[in-house]
Amino acid sequence: MLQHGTRSPGHRSVGWWHCSRWRPWHSVSGSRSHPWTPGPSWSCPLERLAQKLQDEELSLESVLCSYLEEALKVHKEVNCLTDFLGECEEQLQALKKLKKAERGPLYGVPVSLKDVYDCKGHDSTCGLAQFPEKPAAKDGVIVKVLKAQGAIPFVKTNIPQTLFSFQCSNPIYGQTLNPLTLKKTPGGSSGGEGAMLAQGGSILGMGTDTAGSIRIPATFCGICGFRTTGYRLRLAPGPFDPDRGPGPHPPRPGSGGPQSRKDERNLPPFCSVTTVAGPMARDVESLVLCMRALLSEDMHRLDPTVPFMPFREEVYSTNQPLRIGYCESDGFTQPTPSMARAMRLTSRLLQEAGHQVIPFSIPRIEYAVQHLFVGGVFADGGATFLEKLYICQDVDVGHGIGEGDIVDPCIKKMTNMLCLPDALKGFLACILKYTDPRVSQKLEKFHGVG
Repeated sequence: MLQHGTRSPGHRSVGWWHCSRWRPWHSVSGSRSHPWTPGPSWSCPLERLAQKLQDEELSLESVLCSYLEEALKVHKEVNCLTDFLGECEEQLQALKKLKKAERGPLYGVPVSLKDVYDCKGHDSTCGLAQFPEKPAAKDGVIVKVLKAQGAIPFVKTNIPQTLFSFQCSNPIYGQTLNPLTLKKTPGGSSGGEGAMLAQGGSILGMGTDTAGSIRIPATFCGICGFRTTGYRLRLAPGPFDPDRGPGPHPPRPGSGGPQSRKDERNLPPFCSVTTVAGPMARDVESLVLCMRALLSEDMHRLDPTVPFMPFREEVYSTNQPLRIGYCESDGFTQPTPSMARAMRLTSRLLQEAGHQVIPFSIPRIEYAVQHLFVGGVFADGGATFLEKLYICQDVDVGHGIGEGDIVDPCIKKMTNMLCLPDALKGFLACILKYTDPRVSQKLEKFHGVG
């Protein structure tokens, strides 16, 4: 039986629970005496853990309970969770009834999910005040696929308000801290996942990425993340989703919009920018195992618009030399010396391994970022973005619901710029054209199309 535990003060609290019966190796004092425990840093890699669960060397209860307890410890330190998925115990009991031949590659593996992934009976808030207490009617497709492959989703993790930030803070759940240094941010928008995985509160997580929302938290928190190719995995409701009506429909928004049953939570629809789902973990091998599981018949069966292309093991395992392109800088943002050094080191190691490494530069990067990306995201002048914050352009920012949502500091500057009258945006864009050209270009794009 699961007992209700403590709640976080200050913001909307996480419904946390402690395991009272899943203590196969815990003494009364709480010390661990089991010959192997996934303690701090979770020394057992995912591949080995999955094999131990398949071979029944570890019980499903002991592993799930350990991660639940560790996740709570991490949450108390960095405030990275938004919800506990209480149905994980029920799912575990169902998994135990499966025959060995019926077990998926992620059998019994606890998985954490970014807030935006829909789980039946749970909120997907995007950090916006209008969405708590509006639980999803059903699991999103990726959640269904994970469960079909044997994984056990057990917690949801924090995000920045609206997902349009590389920090991780919102008025509902508060600010997530970087576990490596509590004075820093874990990055965004999959910051809760980054913090949770970095401290070993989870062994595998699912994030989303539009402009770095997996890659930035992975970098800041010292873990691994994989941004998949657009539409390779099922992230958004497609044209055949019965809850959306007849298509076509734009993809889900933000640095990972939820697999929602309706479009009511949509931020500006990304017609020119693709948001993707992707795994996050502590090592590359864990990402590979997750992709093997996700690229299954289940994904294609649940959404026929996703091409049936299973994981290509022959390509991943080949010893044939590869041709790999790299650049030390994208030409728009200057990398830190340490990151440039890491790129050079990686290039040298790849060459020593026999691969052909070709340096390249990204053409027309200013046009791609300012016109295609920013212009595509805010083609409506930010009207949809402000609508989701309950803000009209003639209403001040930062008031209560009905006059404006509480705007988190991480998006305050952008929100204020979007709230400016169009004429003032154009005037400021002209003034700043020669002193701060990038801000000038952004103001031009915030004006919208037409």
